[in-house]
Amino acid sequence: MKIDNFKVEDWFNKYEHLASYDMADTCVESLSLDELFNLIGEKEKHLESIMNRKLNYGDIQGSERLKTAIKSLYKTDFPITITHGAIGANSLVMQSIIEKGDKVVSIIPTYQQHYSIPKSLGADVKIVYLKEKNNWLPDLEELPAIVGNNTKIICMNNPNNPTGSVISEDMMIKIIDIAKNSNAYILCDEVYRGLEHNHCRGKSIIDLYDKGISTGSMSKVFSLAGLRLGWILAPKKVMDKIIIHREYNTISVSILDDYFAAIAIENKDIIIKRNLEKILQGKEIMTKWVSEEPRITWIEPKGGTTCLLKYDVDITSEELCKNLLKDSGVLFLPGSTLEMEGYLRAGYCSDIKNLELGLRKFSEWLNKK
Repeated sequence: MKIDNFKVEDWFNKYEHLASYDMADTCVESLSLDELFNLIGEKEKHLESIMNRKLNYGDIQGSERLKTAIKSLYKTDFPITITHGAIGANSLVMQSIIEKGDKVVSIIPTYQQHYSIPKSLGADVKIVYLKEKNNWLPDLEELPAIVGNNTKIICMNNPNNPTGSVISEDMMIKIIDIAKNSNAYILCDEVYRGLEHNHCRGKSIIDLYDKGISTGSMSKVFSLAGLRLGWILAPKKVMDKIIIHREYNTISVSILDDYFAAIAIENKDIIIKRNLEKILQGKEIMTKWVSEEPRITWIEPKGGTTCLLKYDVDITSEELCKNLLKDSGVLFLPGSTLEMEGYLRAGYCSDIKNLELGLRKFSEWLNKK
């Protein structure tokens, strides 16, 4: 199977280790196990449980404890399976239901999986671009014209990476009506759901649409990317196909990852409170910096951990990022890796001190141009 290079991951593989100030991280500052136990309590009890576990395969589809915890994030009781991160979840969904010649509509910018995997499977991929003039929200006049009446699946993520836009329930219902006209599935990558900046968790696609498919993970909302654990909730007809494919590439996730994920989700309110505090602190710093930096503009993010910065420098985003890294040790993600030339993606909640110093270095660099 021929597939396009994964531009974002290629960039990080080449340049992340060279950065003194990583401004491209999409995670809220990651938790150590010690920090996790301090947040949720009963450290000795959990350590004893871990130390007594035999390192076998564990529950093939994920433990009942973990699946029950994940289902607490939803209202609709769709079948669930556990995966190797959301990256594994998205890949499994697409490999299971997309066939050569299927029409797939992908709303971008988004994670490259959502358009490159369907393309590699021989799908007819149509792109709908989010636009700055629409506050990075879907154009509800353009979308139905592209979806038409023969689309197999619409791929999107909400809250959006990289823009930080959040599709409201009212708008999502309108998108669902567009999907219904084509009898299309909607795959919604919801890895940032729960990190809406207004402290109000948005409804999942599966709680709004009977042909909705939700993917999620421990990486963003729970600051536990190192667990490499994600999940899929989907209609039974879809899940039956997913399980067949999953047996070829997953078997099970680590029983330790399963355990840590379960106890984290059971204590979701504590962890999300911690993470939203860090997000809003970082966003306040970023907002002030943007207001004072004449060569940078943005649409204020409403959810998640990332934003798109529009820059006023006559240079490609890749050239800017390479030169900035070389000159100042500051790492951003070039918009070209997200099909968004003229922009930079920034994360603003991994390390507050790093954020302040990195932005200062970037301003100094811009002032020399």
